[in-house]
Amino acid sequence: MAQDLHEMSRKELEKLRRDIDEALSTVSQRERKAALEAAERAAAEHGFSLAELAEAASKGRKTKAKTPAKYRNPEDPSQTWSGRGRKPRWINEAEAAGRPLSDFEI
Repeated sequence: MAQDLHEMSRKELEKLRRDIDEALSTVSQRERKAALEAAERAAAEHGFSLAELAEAASKGRKTKAKTPAKYRNPEDPSQTWSGRGRKPRWINEAEAAGRPLSDFEI
């Protein structure tokens, strides 16, 4: 089924592209279905359903709480900093001007 792509017309090439895209989509669906069935079999071998394992996995995840702000910019109260990571520009500029970090504590 070797085809010389250089000999094909634009219309033939575009049809070939559509056929390839459709075939890839079909293969992807088939592979996804096979993977799901394999996962269900593996879960069943251990006495679980895949839904039970997915539910347990989602319950086990904990979201990280955002670190509360320790410092606030008095000129723009929407700008805060937790004291972790790189210092924001407004703190660096204030310290360069001689203001201590304690001036910005909340």
